[in-house]
Amino acid sequence: MQRYEGTLKRNTTSRRAKRISPAGNGVCAVGLFAAWTLLLIFLPVATSRADDDLAQQIAEYRQKLAAYNAARAAYDELANPYWASIAEKRKRRIAKQRNGEPPDASDYVLEQPPLYSGPPRPQNPEKKEADSDYIPVVTDFLEHAQEQFGFTPDRPATDDDYRRAYTRAALEAGLTAEQCVKVFAFESGGDGGYAVQAGLEYDRPGARAISTALGYNQLLTTNSVELLAEVGDKILVSLHEKARDADSSRVEQLRGKIAILKKMIAFSRTVPDSWSAHSRLASTNKGLGVHALILDIDVGPLLQVHKLLTSVTYAKRKGYSAPLTAAELEMMNLTGDGNGFDMVTMTDALRKKVPTSNFFQKGGYERNPVGIRNNTVAKLLAATDAKMEEEAQLPSAKALAAAFREMD
Repeated sequence: MQRYEGTLKRNTTSRRAKRISPAGNGVCAVGLFAAWTLLLIFLPVATSRADDDLAQQIAEYRQKLAAYNAARAAYDELANPYWASIAEKRKRRIAKQRNGEPPDASDYVLEQPPLYSGPPRPQNPEKKEADSDYIPVVTDFLEHAQEQFGFTPDRPATDDDYRRAYTRAALEAGLTAEQCVKVFAFESGGDGGYAVQAGLEYDRPGARAISTALGYNQLLTTNSVELLAEVGDKILVSLHEKARDADSSRVEQLRGKIAILKKMIAFSRTVPDSWSAHSRLASTNKGLGVHALILDIDVGPLLQVHKLLTSVTYAKRKGYSAPLTAAELEMMNLTGDGNGFDMVTMTDALRKKVPTSNFFQKGGYERNPVGIRNNTVAKLLAATDAKMEEEAQLPSAKALAAAFREMD
C-alpha cells in the first residue's frame, strides 16, 4: 500500500507544481519542442544507417549463399549416386531378410561416402525465427494434456520413486539392469531426471530444447503416439492389474486414468500404423498432450520399457535368441529395429568392413557426427559401448543401477 500511496503523492505534487508555475510550464513546453526537433533530425539518420547495414548484410548473405550453392552442387554431383546405391542395397537386404536369407558383403556399399567440406549454409539476415522452429517443452505437453484430454500426470515426489517404478516394470518385462542402465546413461547423459528433455540436460543460460525427446529413454512425441497405437492394450492391462491390488481411493484414481488412456489410444489409432502418419499426429495439440504420459509414474515407465521391449521382441521374432548387449539394443533404438537388427546379426568380420552410412539417409548421416567419426559398424558399436560405460558412472545412472540391485 505504501508504494502506491507514495506514487500518488508524487504525481499529485507534480501536477500542483505545474498549475502554480506558468514559467515552469513554458520551460517544459520549450524542452519538449527541442526534444522533438532533435528526434526529427537524428531519426532519419539512424534509420538510414540501419537500412545501409541491412543492405550490406543482405549483399554479403547473397554472396555467401552463391558460394554455398556452388559447393553443394559440386558435392551433390558426387554424393547423389553414392546415396542412390545405398538405397538400392537397402532394398535388396530388406527383401533378403523377408525371405529369411542373411545379407552378405555384396548387399552393402563398402566404400565410405563423400563428405561435404564446403562453406556452411549462411543465415538469411531478413529471416526471423519462425514459429515452426519452436520445439515444445514439458510445460507445453502438460498444458495440451489438460486442454485436450483433461489429463494431469501423477508426477513422482522424487526421482527415486520414478526409478523404482521403472525398475519394477523393466524387470517384469525381462529386461536386464545392464541394458536399462546403459541405455539410460547413453540417452540422458547419465545424470538426468525422469523429466529430462534433449538440450535441457544441464542448467545452462540460454539452453533450448533440441527435440521433444523426453525421459529415461528419450522418447519423441512420435514414439509416444506410436507406442499407444501398438501396445496401448498391454499398458491398459497393467493398469487394470494395478487397480485390482490397490485400495479404494487409489482404485478410483486408476480408473479415471484408464478412461483417459483409452481416449488417447483411440486417438493414436486414427491413422495408419506408420512412422510418418504417427509423426503428423504427434505434432498436433492432442499428440503433444499424449507425450505428457512420460511424466506419469504409472504410465511413463511402462511406455519407456515397451520402447526397449519392442526391439527385444523383434529380434526374437526374427530368430535371434542371444541376449542383446546394451549397445546393440541402442542401435535398434536409434536406427530402427530393421537396421539395428541388421547390425546385430552381422558377423564381426563384416562389422569391420561395413560403413555406418549403409544405415542412414543422406541428410541424417550429414547431421550425425558420431556416425561419421565412427564410420564402420564395429567402430560405432565400440564407441557407443564406451560412452555408455563412461556415463554409467554418473550419479543418476548409479542411482538407477542401485534401484535394480535393491529389487533383484
